[in-house]
Amino acid sequence: MAFEEKPAPLRQRVQQLAADALSQERPTAWFEPLYQAAQGDTAQVPWAKLAPHPYLQQWLADRPTLGGSALVVGCGLGDDAEALQARGAQVTAFDVAPSAVAWCRQRFPDSGVNYQVADLFELPAAWQGRFDLVFECRNLQALPLTVRAQAVEAVAATVAPQGRLLVITRLRPDDVSDPAGPPWPLSNQELARLENAGLQERQRRVFTEAEIEQALIEYGYD
Repeated sequence: MAFEEKPAPLRQRVQQLAADALSQERPTAWFEPLYQAAQGDTAQVPWAKLAPHPYLQQWLADRPTLGGSALVVGCGLGDDAEALQARGAQVTAFDVAPSAVAWCRQRFPDSGVNYQVADLFELPAAWQGRFDLVFECRNLQALPLTVRAQAVEAVAATVAPQGRLLVITRLRPDDVSDPAGPPWPLSNQELARLENAGLQERQRRVFTEAEIEQALIEYGYD
C-alpha cells in the first residue's frame, strides 16, 4: 500500500512528526517517536511490508548468491536485510531509531545480520568505503531537501572500491524544487551527486504505482 493510500490519521501523524523534527533542525528525529507510538503494531509504520521490498526481490531473482559485505541503510523492520543475508552476504543493517532495531532483533532472534543503531549523518568511521553492496531503500526521500546533499554523500561514502549501490526511491522532475512531503522524492539532479562521488549508473528500472514514478537504480565504480 502506497503512503497516500494509508489511513488519513496515520499520514497526518507522520507529517506532524516530520514537521516537528524539522522545526528542531533534527531531520532524523521523527523516526523513533513513530516506532515507539506503534507499540508493535506494524500497521502504524507506513513502510512496513513484513517482506523484502518487491523491487529488491526482482533484483535478487537474477542473483542467487551474493557473498561479500552488505550495508542496509535505515533497515526498518529488517526484511530487506534478512533477504540479503539469505543470499550469502554478510549484512550490517542500521536504523536511527533504537525501537526499530530492537524490533528487528525481536523478529529475527537467530539472525546473522548485525543490527546497529546509527545515524546516517554520524556513521562510524570504519564503515567508510567498506561495503561491497549498499542498499538504500526510500530513506533519502524521507529526509528534507535541506539535508539531501549531505545524505546522498553519506550513503555514497560507505560503498567499497569496486562495490555496488542499489537505490530504491520515488522520482520527481528536476523542475520541481519544493515538493511536498514526507516523502520528498528525488530528482535526477540530486541522484547525480552519486556520480559526483565517483559512482556510475549501471541500470535503472522505472515503475509507476498509483501514478507515482519510482525507480530501482544500480550504481557501481568503473
